[in-house]
Amino acid sequence: MGDPLKTPQQIYFNKDHDMVRQAVRDFVNKEINPHVDEWEEQGAAPLKKLFKKMGKLGFLGIRYDPKYGGQGLGYWYETVFLEELGHIKALGLPVAITVQTSMATPAIDAFGSDYLKETFLKAAIAGDMVGAIAVTEPGAGSDVAALTTTAKKENGHYVINGSKMFITNGTQADFFTLLARTSDDPGYHSFSLIVVPADLPGFTIGRKLDKLGARISDTAELFFDNVRVPAENLIGNEGEGFIYQMMQFQHERFSLLPFTCTAARDIVDLTVDYIRNRVVFGKPLIKKQVLRHRLAGWLTEIECLRQLIYHIVRMKEAGLDVTREISMGKLVAGQLLHKVADGCLQMHGGMGFMSEAIISRYYRDARGLSIGGGADEVMRDIIAKIEGY
Repeated sequence: MGDPLKTPQQIYFNKDHDMVRQAVRDFVNKEINPHVDEWEEQGAAPLKKLFKKMGKLGFLGIRYDPKYGGQGLGYWYETVFLEELGHIKALGLPVAITVQTSMATPAIDAFGSDYLKETFLKAAIAGDMVGAIAVTEPGAGSDVAALTTTAKKENGHYVINGSKMFITNGTQADFFTLLARTSDDPGYHSFSLIVVPADLPGFTIGRKLDKLGARISDTAELFFDNVRVPAENLIGNEGEGFIYQMMQFQHERFSLLPFTCTAARDIVDLTVDYIRNRVVFGKPLIKKQVLRHRLAGWLTEIECLRQLIYHIVRMKEAGLDVTREISMGKLVAGQLLHKVADGCLQMHGGMGFMSEAIISRYYRDARGLSIGGGADEVMRDIIAKIEGY
């Protein structure tokens, strides 16, 4: 007989984790969810204001060194934070937040100089600067090696020319962690990561992009016309940027998994509430066996994803390579969220098709997860290569 008072969560999380969870949940309920409808309508959340509040509470640097304002905590604390972001009722905003915490800053933390950490990482953790990751281009998305933006070394500067596409936080960012070609040589050692401040001459925001979903998160097209960046803004060693970026992708893709799991469960819960009260042919829809079975199947898949996430955390703590498992998680998460949102919208019937219904927003937002951060097809290719196929 097991302990009837112990929950499955207590296997992984202690009271300190629970305190962080409650703090993040309170912030989401008080500072974010009351405003998401307004921000969705405006097409962007006010990240500078929001990140400043989050920075003061220590949410933007949970695993980073306290020397730069971080909390110096472990992967389980980060997982708690990411899980609670899933309760935000507009899924573009968790993405915008994780761009700050898990996409624009990990390479600076891992490979950046003290100058870069003091200037950009510290400001990002405090919420004084908004960061973005500038990798994707019109002709280079998942195929990162095809990017054509160049950074030529010249008199103590890198002169950057090119464009970037689909850049989350792009219209509000104060700096970009940018991947550019620093050599014409073939191979993967011809790219470098460089921190590019947004206030430099020659940098322009082409346009704010109009998206199907995740409308609360601004996405931009960027142009660099002879932008001169001090050479000291190079992250790590010249020519190693592609390798750094591949490592960064693991932080990025993992950051999407916990909040996806939470959001999928929230979608199921709001749908159950709806079909309990929706009477059809004299009975609540929840009485229909086919609907209960669909819900039970989705809950089973959500739980399987959660356990894969926790397995990944244990592997990360052990210092193991998690590329395979994170790729699997990313693949499963994107498909599951889309399937749950689509099926739950169907259960809402005509009301689900209305823009005013939150399920319709979840449906629009869910579709992007199988594209952004590495398409499903790319995840399958990575998994196959690791397996030796």
